[in-house]
Amino acid sequence: MNDARPPLPAPPRPVRRAAAALALAAVAGSAQATDVFRLEGFGAVSRSMGGVATAQDVGPAGMMTNPATLSLLQAGHTLMGGLDLVTTDIEVQDQATGARVSSGHHGSNRGPYVAPELAYAQRVGAWTFGVGAFAQGGLGTEYGSSSFLSRATGGLDTGLDNSSRLLVLNIPLAASFKVNEALTVGAGIDAMWQGLNLNLLLGADQVGSLIGASRVSGALLPVLGGLPDLRGAHFSLTRNSPLASGINAWGHAERIGMTYQLRPDTRLGAAFTTRSHMADMEGRATLTAVDGVAGQIPLNGNLKIRDFQMPAVLNLGVSHTVSERLQVAADLSRVFWSRVMKDIKVGFVSDGGGDLNILLPQDYKDQNVLAVGAAYQWDARWTWRGGFRIADQALRGSTLFAVIPATPRKHLSAGFGYAVSPAASVDLAWSHAFREHLDNTSLPNTSAPIGVNHAQDNATIAFTWRF
Repeated sequence: MNDARPPLPAPPRPVRRAAAALALAAVAGSAQATDVFRLEGFGAVSRSMGGVATAQDVGPAGMMTNPATLSLLQAGHTLMGGLDLVTTDIEVQDQATGARVSSGHHGSNRGPYVAPELAYAQRVGAWTFGVGAFAQGGLGTEYGSSSFLSRATGGLDTGLDNSSRLLVLNIPLAASFKVNEALTVGAGIDAMWQGLNLNLLLGADQVGSLIGASRVSGALLPVLGGLPDLRGAHFSLTRNSPLASGINAWGHAERIGMTYQLRPDTRLGAAFTTRSHMADMEGRATLTAVDGVAGQIPLNGNLKIRDFQMPAVLNLGVSHTVSERLQVAADLSRVFWSRVMKDIKVGFVSDGGGDLNILLPQDYKDQNVLAVGAAYQWDARWTWRGGFRIADQALRGSTLFAVIPATPRKHLSAGFGYAVSPAASVDLAWSHAFREHLDNTSLPNTSAPIGVNHAQDNATIAFTWRF
């Protein structure tokens, strides 16, 4: 409901009170979810309504979920620009000692995270075409170099950083066709870029556990094993820049969708996004062997993370017009994480010769995600929105990394749209990820038993111009 409409008279006072109560009932005590590395909705309209977008007109950003919704836009041209702002609250506790560390401002390129949103759509007869640029998602942590996470086996302080930043950007090109008054179909292809910064210390016990499970191989393995007192190994692949990353890759994904006007007041939608087809992320890195006798031995070289993909997603949705002013919508999604996030496959080749290959277990589970949202047009200028989203937990505690705590699964959202003129509007959305706790007490992905708490706040602002 972000398109311009004819002026409506202000509702009577009793109706205003009832609408306010309905809006509070729609969002109070509810929850919303983020889909691991995926943002919980694209564009301010969708984000404020819990991420619904499969059967609902959420503006040109809808091409990121269901390209067929482009046919729901007004005739002519639609241009949207905006920003995503993501702030995180992450704390890790050593459950053996009680030591704690928070992810915060320990570095120069992590959090709060800002990403652009840009989309353009044009109606040409029965066709509507769209192109855009969106942050699909990512993650970020910054624990510094002095916490318990920077201690190697035996409590040896290393002064080495533990941090992460994954950024996934999509550039969708989509088209939608209005088959008849009831049916629209659409398809699209996304160019994708992903970049990763990572600083990760593995204790000698973690390395030993990986070796014992046949998850480490390469010519450098005997070299590490030959050190007099190996305490750990540290990977560093980071560039201190707002966008540039230590390793990165390009790829693509495809998307199809449809909407069907079941009744004048009810629309159904369905869409499917394929898993991504990304090249291996690669770039320069440093592998530092930490030894109790020889000290720290850095090895420079090239590093690849092989076959790191974003998952396929199936979306089913319904949108219902309750009255002239009120719309409600719901999406049910299946996110196929288990097909793409079995292991993180790391390959390192030293400049001096020798290689090291590691399989870090992840074993994510598929997610079911429910999103529900409502939009109430208060008058000719103001539209109020709210929603919630809840998902299954995709991560397993037994394979949790402190630097990859993508655990939130419940969000609450709210926002509004303001029509500056019949041709222009501003939309604002806020969503809160409720604190999620997950424990990992086992090797190989942690040395000390840890508990991770993760909460998050996301905000989106967008300006839309129709001409």
